[in-house]
Amino acid sequence: MSTRKIPHLRWYIAVLLCLSSVLTYLDRQTLSVLASTIQKELGMSTVQYAQITSAFLFSYTIMYAVSGMIIDWLGTRRGLPLFLSGWSVATMLHALANTVGQFSLCRVVLGATQPANFAAGVKSVSEWFPMRERALAVGIFNSGTALGSMIATPLVALIALLLGWRQAFVVCGALGFLWVIAWRLLYQSPRSHPRLEESERELILCGASEAQDGGGTGVPLLRLLRMKETWGCIFARVCTDPISYFLGFWIPKYLQDERGLTLAQIGYYAWIPYAALAVGNIFSGAAPRYLISRGWPLNRARKTTMFAVSCMMPVCCLLVTRVENTALAIMLVTAMMFGHAAWGNITLPAEIFPRRVVGTVTGFGGALGGLAGAISQLYIGRVVQTLSFAPIFVACSVMYLLAFVLVHLLAGELGRVREIPSGTRNA
Repeated sequence: MSTRKIPHLRWYIAVLLCLSSVLTYLDRQTLSVLASTIQKELGMSTVQYAQITSAFLFSYTIMYAVSGMIIDWLGTRRGLPLFLSGWSVATMLHALANTVGQFSLCRVVLGATQPANFAAGVKSVSEWFPMRERALAVGIFNSGTALGSMIATPLVALIALLLGWRQAFVVCGALGFLWVIAWRLLYQSPRSHPRLEESERELILCGASEAQDGGGTGVPLLRLLRMKETWGCIFARVCTDPISYFLGFWIPKYLQDERGLTLAQIGYYAWIPYAALAVGNIFSGAAPRYLISRGWPLNRARKTTMFAVSCMMPVCCLLVTRVENTALAIMLVTAMMFGHAAWGNITLPAEIFPRRVVGTVTGFGGALGGLAGAISQLYIGRVVQTLSFAPIFVACSVMYLLAFVLVHLLAGELGRVREIPSGTRNA
C-alpha cells in the first residue's frame, strides 16, 4: 500500500462502509422491486411471497448473532469482505430460481451472509471515530441501506424491462466484487494504517483505554446479557427492526397493489421514499452533532432527536391509512422513511459499550430484531391478503415511543462507555 497520507481518512472509511450498505440493500431489494412481476410469471400468492421473505429473516436472525461474534474474532478487515462476497453470490443465484422453495433457499443464504455488514460497520465506526462523531459516522454508514433501496428501484426496474428480471439479480450481485477489491486496498486498523495522518490518528485514539479500545479478551455473551444497557440496545432493535423490514420488503408492493403503480411507475417514483431514508440516516447523527456543538451533552442531544422523531411517526403512520390521493400517500411514506432512519437505533451500542464488544452487542440485538421481523412478516402477509396495509401502519405508529421509553430506562446515559462487570470466562 502507498504511504502517501490521505487527509480526513476516517471519512473515506465511512463512505466505504456506506457503499457496503448500499450493496446490502441493493441486493436485498432486488426481489422486493420484482415481487409482483415474479408472482405473476411464476404464479405465486402473496402468502407465498411472505414465506420467502420470512425465510430470509429466519436465517438472518440466527446469523446476526453469530456474525457479530465472528466479526469481533476475525476483525473487520478480513470478516466483512468474506461475508460480502458470500451475499453477492447468493444474489446471483436468484436468477436460477423457479419455485417458492428455490427462492426461499436463495434467501436463506442471503440472510446468512448479510447481517455481518452491520456488526462490522458499527465496530469499524467505534474503531475509527471519537465518541462525539460516532452517531454521524454510523448515520453515513447506515444511509447506504436507504441509498441501496433508492438505487434498486429504478436500476432493477430498468434492467428487468430491458433484459428480464433474472438478469437484474446477476448484475446487482456482481457489483459486490468491485467493492471487495476497494476494501482490501484501503482498509486497515487506524493504529497501523500507513496513509493516516498522525494528527488524525491522535484524534481517533485520544483517550482510548483498554476497555474502550479493541484490546483485551472477548467478553462472554451471558455476561453482557446481565447488563440492562445491553437490553436497552436489544429492545430498541426488537421494536423498530420489524418496521425496517416492512418498509424494505413491502413498500414497493404496497405502491403497486394498493396504490396502483405499474413497474415502470415504481421505477420513476418509488425511489423518493428511500432517498428520504438516506437523508434520515444522516440527520440521525448530524442533528445531535449540531446540538453538541451548541453545548448540549451527547445524551441530551441524541435523546431529544429520538423523542422528536418518536412523536412525529404516529402522525405519518395514521394519516397514510386515511388519504386517497396517491401522491399524498407517497409523501407520507417518504416522511415515515425519514423518521424511521432519523431515530438511529443501530448507533446505540457504539455509544455505550467498549469497542471490543460492539460487534457482539450489535449482532445479538440485530438477531432478536430479525426474529421479531421474521415473525411479523408472516402476519403481514396474511393481514395484507385478507384485509389491507392499514392495520400494519397502525401497529407501526406506536413502536417508536415504546422503543424510546425502553432505551431511556434501560440503556441510560448515552456517550458514556460502560465497564464490563468482571466474572469467570464461562459466566
